[in-house]
Amino acid sequence: MSASHRGTIFLEEARVISQLAYDAEQFVLRLAAPRAAAHALPGTFAHLACDASILMRRPLSIMRANAAAGWIEILYKVVGAGLQALAAKKAGDSLSVLAPIGRPFTVQPGRPRPLLLGGGVGIPPMVFLAERLKEQRAYRPLVLMGSEVPFPFRARPSATLIAGMPAGTIACMPLLEEWGVPSRLASKADFPGCYSGFVTELAAEYLASLSDAQLQQVEIFSCGPTAMLRSSAALARRFGVPCQVSLEEFMACGVGGCAGCAVEVRTADGVAMKRVCVDGPVFDAYTVF
Repeated sequence: MSASHRGTIFLEEARVISQLAYDAEQFVLRLAAPRAAAHALPGTFAHLACDASILMRRPLSIMRANAAAGWIEILYKVVGAGLQALAAKKAGDSLSVLAPIGRPFTVQPGRPRPLLLGGGVGIPPMVFLAERLKEQRAYRPLVLMGSEVPFPFRARPSATLIAGMPAGTIACMPLLEEWGVPSRLASKADFPGCYSGFVTELAAEYLASLSDAQLQQVEIFSCGPTAMLRSSAALARRFGVPCQVSLEEFMACGVGGCAGCAVEVRTADGVAMKRVCVDGPVFDAYTVF
């Protein structure tokens, strides 16, 4: 483990509390992991040992964390043998967890209208960030989510009006609706109530409806496939707003020791190689795209 992160990443034997299955082999896993729950922040992730038969751990974003109850939640889609083994876990089973890992999102006090963009398996950090923002009355977040497979929740029409939303774009995430956080969904798969297009295209329509003064209050937070993150950075440049992105990268150790997840990042001193696991996964979009 990188020396600078000792004492901030915890190894614990977690117990499966529940595992809910959704369409397209998507699962929401709740784990009793008190140390991770106490220290997790939006944008951080967990490195899970999926099964004794699987050598490498899998890095998965933390979607929610309840410090008082001692649990974390993780949303994942089955890809490969490791996550297939994880999907077989039942309530009461145990697995090894290294968490929380990584640099989280940082919200600027002068930008009270955060725009959260989540694509596919990039949705979890946006849910986590929205939950933390709802606890702070100074912020008015808007969450836009995109997926080309069924969403990992039962979407429903929203009762919350959002200025600047295209006509007919009414589907929302029920959990966010219950929290009082407005949300809308986008897909090119013709799901009812969803915007027909990419989530960044929906975001562009919303941002175009804002005044210059309102844009000065916006910051974009984005997590999803690389193409979506690149589009998010371009969107931020177009409207002149800050943007933070959470990168996805293959990882081996996950704690900064192997540098196998290094990416090029522009710094004041020139281009540098930064590790996604511990120097990120959250970066200023302008430095990586």
